[in-house]
Amino acid sequence: MTSSAARTSDGARGDVFDPQCPTRQLLDRIGTKWTSMAIKVLAESSPDEVRFAELQRRMAGVSQKMLSVTLRNLARDGLVSRRVEPTVPPRVHYRITDLGLSLEVPLAMVRAWAEEHMAEINRAHQIGQEAVSDR
Repeated sequence: MTSSAARTSDGARGDVFDPQCPTRQLLDRIGTKWTSMAIKVLAESSPDEVRFAELQRRMAGVSQKMLSVTLRNLARDGLVSRRVEPTVPPRVHYRITDLGLSLEVPLAMVRAWAEEHMAEINRAHQIGQEAVSDR
């Protein structure tokens, strides 16, 4: 890693090939299916807010805990803003930030690629599994 890449905390570019670079941790967080789905739902609703329950309903299969962790990470990274209404129970609203909107384009490309090539990947996976079981 170059010395400039080491200074990620002050705005320098990271180096994903450096095991100590925080870019790897960021990629772990933004590379999940739940992150991709949350960003998509929030981007489609932008500039409006979306309540937690609505996000959970639109993201079939996500548990309350996983959605909570995902949204907490997105908010911590500045990709999503969070607003809590002090009611009983509290109403929690989420809105995508400009930084989060900038992530939607590359994530949309990855989602589209996955949907387009899923049949090929499944065939390759099946062939690979058959080769392993033939040994």
